[in-house]
Amino acid sequence: MEKELRIIISGGGTGGHIFPAVSIANAIKEQCPDAKILFVGAEGRMEMQRVPDAGYEIIGLPVAGFDRKHLWKNFAVLVKLARSQWKAKSIIKKFRPQAAVGVGGYASGPTLKMAGMMGVPTLIQEQNSYAGVTNKLLAKKAQKICVAYDGMEKFFPAEKILMTGNPVRQNLLDHALNREDAIRAFGLDPNKKTILILGGSLGARTINNTLIAGLPTLKKNNDIQFIWQTGKIYHQQVIEAVGGAGSIPNLYVADFIKDMATAYSAADLVISRAGAGSISEFCLLSKPVILVPSPNVAEDHQTKNALALVNKGAAIYVKDAEAETKLLPAALETIADTAKLKDLSDRIAKLALPDSATIIAKEVIKLAVREQE
Repeated sequence: MEKELRIIISGGGTGGHIFPAVSIANAIKEQCPDAKILFVGAEGRMEMQRVPDAGYEIIGLPVAGFDRKHLWKNFAVLVKLARSQWKAKSIIKKFRPQAAVGVGGYASGPTLKMAGMMGVPTLIQEQNSYAGVTNKLLAKKAQKICVAYDGMEKFFPAEKILMTGNPVRQNLLDHALNREDAIRAFGLDPNKKTILILGGSLGARTINNTLIAGLPTLKKNNDIQFIWQTGKIYHQQVIEAVGGAGSIPNLYVADFIKDMATAYSAADLVISRAGAGSISEFCLLSKPVILVPSPNVAEDHQTKNALALVNKGAAIYVKDAEAETKLLPAALETIADTAKLKDLSDRIAKLALPDSATIIAKEVIKLAVREQE
């Protein structure tokens, strides 16, 4: 039996896929410090920078997502997919993993498909309450499917499912900074209620446009503070709009907040898209949240993620199409209602599934060790 464990982790595209993947890798390393872990991502996507930053090697595939609106453009996508499968095969041959993990995102499709075909045990981590097309196809060959929501047997064989929750960034949970010090870190006043506005790692057009249009409202409600992560794409536009609105001392703006643990500690209420990773973070940190699901995602899975919480009274839901008129009024009404904030916090905390990364890592190691025997 070979001693050395070798694991491939594949996927990415957005922070929501990358952070859980890195958390799983770190948890594998905690349990097996000598394990060799290789990431497989998509060329030109965020993981090609973020994964090396976390201390792991990554190889990129020339894969791209299907264009659902312009089907004629998909010939090039199919060519890239074929090239990606060929490259994934050669990576697997060379690296000789005993297990492969897919966390979602473009690269996980070809990597896990080839791993399954080559007899490598595979584990899928399905983050959403509504399974994507790729994971439904990969599930046929997968040994284990780790999920974060009830009722996933409507997509996957029940005997393969393990309820683990979604792994989150470890530093969020080890954070010692109290609310007052966290607010001071943003140059704001600890005596005022604070709303954290997130558009995901890439930014969210609707949320940003709503806030730009609402700058006079933010300025007028100076008893409330706002920490606003715009995302890189929209940052310049937001900075110009804020500059044109005159001084707003109760507003902090950044394109990307690296220290999310401090941002969460500062927040009495969060406004966010409904990505599965973000929702898991809100649950574990008991954060009251207003969810504005992105309409630009496969199978409208963010709306389904949001409703899984809303149906349990654990979040507030504003439709993307109605955000410009309803989002700020809902936020200001909620932040003023201490009892409502406490109720949302208590209810969302009940949905938390801690230690997800450790549980998934144990399953991956089990698969790999079985393969060695």
